[in-house]
Amino acid sequence: MGFEAPPDFATDSSSVILSSVSYVFEPASSGRSKCRGCVRPILRGELRFGERLPNPYADGEMTLWFHPLCAAYKRPEALLQVLPETDAADRDWLERAARGSLAHRRLPRIDGAERSPSGQARCRNCRQSIERGTWRIRLVFYEEARFNPAGFVHLECRQVYFETNDILDHVLHFSPNLSGEEREELRRACSTNRAGPA
Repeated sequence: MGFEAPPDFATDSSSVILSSVSYVFEPASSGRSKCRGCVRPILRGELRFGERLPNPYADGEMTLWFHPLCAAYKRPEALLQVLPETDAADRDWLERAARGSLAHRRLPRIDGAERSPSGQARCRNCRQSIERGTWRIRLVFYEEARFNPAGFVHLECRQVYFETNDILDHVLHFSPNLSGEEREELRRACSTNRAGPA
């Protein structure tokens, strides 16, 4: 079952620092921070999830900020560790999204979908070329506090690679630049159950 995103996340005016010094839920104090998951700005007053880590470049800590839903999709373990301690709006819905991501170890690698601009890339699942103009899913690996590009998968290889066909919400969430027509086309493509590339 997919998870349809609620229209927005309610915020309150107070910062909620959790018992673990490694995590924080709070409304953004400005609009300057960007989400590490989707790379879009986190608007002032919008609820954000922070993961505090030792700073590899200087003394002290650094905080990686995420929209709550981006964290549920890409950092589900971290989010689930602290979610029960928060009074974040839509907490139950975020927990379901995070548990769905956690149930299939490769789902957090999804970084959106796009039409292949050339036929040069190869699918990480079947190792065949991804033909120009066909849908492909972008992948990232989380390493050393960064999401690094990790190649692509044919849309038709999704069931085998992700071990689930339920990827549409993840794919659409990380594909903000797709037009309405493209999003509808992607929905239709994901409603099929083909086992491999054309």
